[in-house]
Amino acid sequence: MKSILLLSALAAISMTASAEHLKSVNAGELANDIPAKEDFYGYVNQRWMDANPLSPEYSRYGKFNILDDSSKNRVRRIVSNLAATNPEKGTVAYKIAALYETAMDSVRRNQLGAKPIQAQIKKIDSTTDAGMEDLFLWMQKSYGSPFVGIGMQEDLNNSSQYAMYIGSTGLGMGDRDYYLLNDANNKKVREAYIRLIQKEMQLAGFSKGDSKRIAKNVMKVETLLADSTWTREQTRDLNAMNNVRSLEWVKQSYPNLPWDRFFVETMGIETPKEFIVTEMNTVEQAHKLYSTLTPREIKDYYLWEFVSGASGTLSDDFTNANFEFNKVLSGAQKMQPRWKRCLGAVEGTLGEAVGQLYVEEYFPESSKIYMEGLVENLRNALGKHIINLPWMSDDTKLNAIRKLNAITVKIGYPDKWKDYSTLEIDPELSYYDNMHNAKEWYIKDYLSKWGKPVDRTEWGMTPQTINAYYNPLNNEIVFPAGILQAPFFDPEASDAENYGGIGVVIGHELTHGFDDQGCNFDAAGNMVNWWTPEDAQAFATMTQGLVEQFNQVEVLPGLMANGQYTLGENIADQGGLRVAMTAFLDSQKKKGVDVTSEEAKIDGFDPMQVFYMNYANLWGQNVREAEMRNLTISDVHSLGKNRVNVSLKNIEPFFKAFGIQEGDPMFRPESERIIIW
Repeated sequence: MKSILLLSALAAISMTASAEHLKSVNAGELANDIPAKEDFYGYVNQRWMDANPLSPEYSRYGKFNILDDSSKNRVRRIVSNLAATNPEKGTVAYKIAALYETAMDSVRRNQLGAKPIQAQIKKIDSTTDAGMEDLFLWMQKSYGSPFVGIGMQEDLNNSSQYAMYIGSTGLGMGDRDYYLLNDANNKKVREAYIRLIQKEMQLAGFSKGDSKRIAKNVMKVETLLADSTWTREQTRDLNAMNNVRSLEWVKQSYPNLPWDRFFVETMGIETPKEFIVTEMNTVEQAHKLYSTLTPREIKDYYLWEFVSGASGTLSDDFTNANFEFNKVLSGAQKMQPRWKRCLGAVEGTLGEAVGQLYVEEYFPESSKIYMEGLVENLRNALGKHIINLPWMSDDTKLNAIRKLNAITVKIGYPDKWKDYSTLEIDPELSYYDNMHNAKEWYIKDYLSKWGKPVDRTEWGMTPQTINAYYNPLNNEIVFPAGILQAPFFDPEASDAENYGGIGVVIGHELTHGFDDQGCNFDAAGNMVNWWTPEDAQAFATMTQGLVEQFNQVEVLPGLMANGQYTLGENIADQGGLRVAMTAFLDSQKKKGVDVTSEEAKIDGFDPMQVFYMNYANLWGQNVREAEMRNLTISDVHSLGKNRVNVSLKNIEPFFKAFGIQEGDPMFRPESERIIIW
């Protein structure tokens, strides 16, 4: 079962490196041979990048990754200490320690190989034609989302309650382009994917010939699904996805899918009377395939969905096969250490329990108090910007201010921790069985919310996560404890550094409430149009200008950045920079600090310069070409260099801070600058 996740996050993190504490701006690391007026990103980061080349296990390596590793090392110590205390069976401490130990037991996992999944494989492969409907329901219950994704989430039109959504399912390679485009890179990825399917199906017990047949049928089904799957740009059009339909309409439009049985038998709830159908043509195509493919083709598709989903909990042979595919996709040459991979499984299963221990040890209350004040400073600054917008009418400004004032702020950790008392972890069972049982527990917990009011106290990230997000359906911004470290936030750093770090992050998340997706939701988190037609048109014109700025960036020879797909994050980056600067100057004024004075300088730099330098510092990273291609296809965030150089070219105070003038590469004429918020 699948739900639509409408969270706008600051960054996606998948790689890590080693460090316990990362300082903010270090003047000694500036690349003085690269003028700030020519390449500001390089000026701030190139020396650090040269000193931290990519090692084989990384496809990208940057400041976020270092901080993420700091969090992982802390969590590792927490989990290891729990195991050393010999916790009582049934306690959360016992469950955390037992799951980690089970995951780390490579000897047992390698001995078992594919044995833990043989019963499920036999069930799929031996199903008769008459049992195909039962098999579909069984798969959807807890083994995957073949053909369609069906799940509940906050109602787009009434966010205080849940709605049932019907939409597309996932594709094995992630993005439709890998299936449909025939350039050399996409062909290379497809070939690697076919090798992965064949290898893992052989590891699962199928003959070489059967594995080839399965791979052929999987590629047929997934390519046909990809052909109707929305483009990356289309998936950002929430209005096109908000298609409210009755049960009768759904049954008439997709008559061959077992709707009543699905909800009553698979989900254990009464059949909903109303749905939101997201990608209409994709669901139609899925229904057609479900009705016309042969049972053999469907079973092969199911077999791969099941095996690929289970492979991470099986032997090293499965893990190694997955990594061979990832090498082609991302360029990484060496697998991350086992402890990091296993720790990720523990955090994904018992994340809030681990987070509760994390904040007790690593998150002082003083940081939460500081953040609360900082958020209000940024909220006030964004309010000033809205009031002074030259392109927005008073009526729309009033609605924008109402929404801004209604944004809920969550800092550090949840007020109410998740209850894991009924989740069972049994070290006598295989790692696969424990993880599958945990998955079923989560599905049951998730479905228990159906028909109840939305619990707005829940979090979408664990406290130890190095990230932040805005959720438009709850109209909330969330800052886990993990991100409240240098270079984002450091009690020992200057205000300029902290506002250029965590201040921009706060401004970024606040601005997400008013980006190309967030602007569709009102103060209550409902999808309501609160814009006058004239203001909506002005906003669309400006956002298109920002799209074009990023579209002009050549990421690699022949590969251009995707300004439309990254629009929301680009709006938030620019808004975060502008709003955080206003808040910083207001804070210095209250303190009686003249930021232009000699006394205010930090290591010889003006505070304004330090503010922008720490922002650029956040995004320093080395990235392999394969990963640059993958991120350009799949990530809603622009590459770090573009988040710095392209965004800053719109900001007048940045030009003044570094004496950037017409003719300099970092300069953009005033007539071409895009200022939205």
